[in-house]
Amino acid sequence: MSFLNTPEPIDNTWERPGERPPLTTPEQTFTTVTDTVCGIVENPKPPRAWWIALGVSLSLLGLFGAMIVYLLFTGIGVWGVNNPVGWGFAIVNLVFWIGIGHAGTLISAILFLFRQKWRTAVNRFAEAMTIFAVACAGVFPSIHVGRAWVLHWFFPVPNQMDMWPNFRSPLLWDLIAIATYLTVSLMFWYMGLIPDLATLRDRAKSKVRQIAYGIPALGWRGSNRHWLRFERAYLLLAGLATPLVLSVHSVVSFDFATSQLPGWHTTIFPPYFVAGAVFGGFAMVALLIIPSRELFGLKQLITIRHIENMNKIMLLTGSLVGYAYAMEFFIAWYSGNSFETFAFLNRAFGPYAWAYWIMIGCNVIAPQFFWSKRLRTSPWFAFGIVALINVGMWFERYVIIVTSLSRDFLPSSWEYYSPTWVDGLTLLGSFGLFFTLFLLFVRFLPMIAMAEIKTVMPAADAHQADHKPLGDYWGDFPQGRAERSRWRASVGLEAKGDNKLPAGSRFDPPADQDSEEVTS
Repeated sequence: MSFLNTPEPIDNTWERPGERPPLTTPEQTFTTVTDTVCGIVENPKPPRAWWIALGVSLSLLGLFGAMIVYLLFTGIGVWGVNNPVGWGFAIVNLVFWIGIGHAGTLISAILFLFRQKWRTAVNRFAEAMTIFAVACAGVFPSIHVGRAWVLHWFFPVPNQMDMWPNFRSPLLWDLIAIATYLTVSLMFWYMGLIPDLATLRDRAKSKVRQIAYGIPALGWRGSNRHWLRFERAYLLLAGLATPLVLSVHSVVSFDFATSQLPGWHTTIFPPYFVAGAVFGGFAMVALLIIPSRELFGLKQLITIRHIENMNKIMLLTGSLVGYAYAMEFFIAWYSGNSFETFAFLNRAFGPYAWAYWIMIGCNVIAPQFFWSKRLRTSPWFAFGIVALINVGMWFERYVIIVTSLSRDFLPSSWEYYSPTWVDGLTLLGSFGLFFTLFLLFVRFLPMIAMAEIKTVMPAADAHQADHKPLGDYWGDFPQGRAERSRWRASVGLEAKGDNKLPAGSRFDPPADQDSEEVTS
């Protein structure tokens, strides 16, 4: 495990007014970025640690399948659900995974819309995490219904019984939310992959790899027209995904907020769930990135600056989540509703107090260590904190669901919920599905967006000597005629007598839109 102790190649966490630190190490060029990222995929022998991790993940995945088969043949009595706690580990796991899934595309899309250039090293991880987490989330509503063989009754399709689903059911809301979000997330992830798939296609040395990467590359040639349409489509998808994620995760919160149950019937749930999703999503992204950059030698591209920025966002969103926890108690007190007041006092001091204080410790107290720059720039300390945050976010869903259901209006209906060994192994197995998909992703697809990270490197800067920028990916080149003239003079183009930029520039659009000028 010597790779855990390799030194950081650059300290780019300094802050100077009017100056931004580099996002990659100075020696990086377009060629070295391509060789580094593609080399991971092209290497016929992945690291031994990857094989070990894949073996563990596949074992957990097999366990997951075995628990599902056992459940289907035996019935949901093997779970710990009872009356009144009809939503147990299955719905806790659903909300946990769908929260992580909703965060990935939200992180990538919002950072892109706000032109945060440091996203280029982490966006592919976040987008892939979305797909895999939503795949895990989609399993639990399917098995929670008990009779999975009539799962098609969910869908509003004509049938011989003239039976239609209940559109007031949260189960149907979850189905629509997961399907809609998965579709848009797949499109957003795939759109960003196209230029990189074309790079792998062009570097492939076997016919099989050329076909495997060439078909999804969709004939990408890097022409001006391709880049123009790529940038427009990516921007449109980012603009579509951002409000969609906010609305979809709000719909998931309505599973609880539209009920009359004390502890659930509150209007704070939609923003509370969205903030928690971003919080837990960044924690899962960091949990994946920190070992990956060590294992695959990506410290030159995923620097300490990236980890520090993610830790700062987790500090902010963790504080927002802590504020939401406090406001729940305030609203319960201010409402004067004795049932609401009891529900929250029961969370903190009742039979599930142990789960509540684990949640507070992991989600509110642990992120406060990130106030220290020394701690938030320590990758492995951050790894421990984000692991605790993921534990805390799971317990948040457990506390919300179980504490409110186990003690409602009538004391005669109260009953303690105890999960069984099947519940625990099913939860553990869902992580096997997630990490199996992730490990296959990093082995066969580029885990860093090469085409995007090149746009934030010094070589892509319009003010670099003897450099003429092509394209306007980040929208920070001057646009008007007067601004273009001043910019030309500032970089020395007028003095050299070069009054026209090359084809493909946003300043002088090419006459031939099908020019094969490669802009990367």
